Amino acid sequence: MAETTATGATTGTGTTPAAAPPAAPAETENKPPKIKVRKPRQRACDEKDDKGKFCFGHLKRWYDYPKEIEALVGKKAEIYRCEFCKTIYKPNTAEMPQSYTLRT
Repeated sequence: MAETTATGATTGTGTTPAAAPPAAPAETENKPPKIKVRKPRQRACDEKDDKGKFCFGHLKRWYDYPKEIEALVGKKAEIYRCEFCKTIYKPNTAEMPQSYTLRT
């Protein structure tokens, strides 16, 4: 039973609804990133989400990628990553590398 104090606040043994458990980020962290090949002159991500909408995030050159990604794409590869969905894009083999130091 709830009691009212002199200030008007109620004190009691009422129960509050239980909060929903937080989403487990460990499940999303463990799955490997999706790796795609860039289309010629592609600048925006073309990955679709669960609802079927395109991401359209800007593809940014990724210089300092971790060792796990290096094992997937190769050492000193010119790779790009979407700024929103973090999809990794390998360069198109039909195009020359954008970096002058990687051109042969």
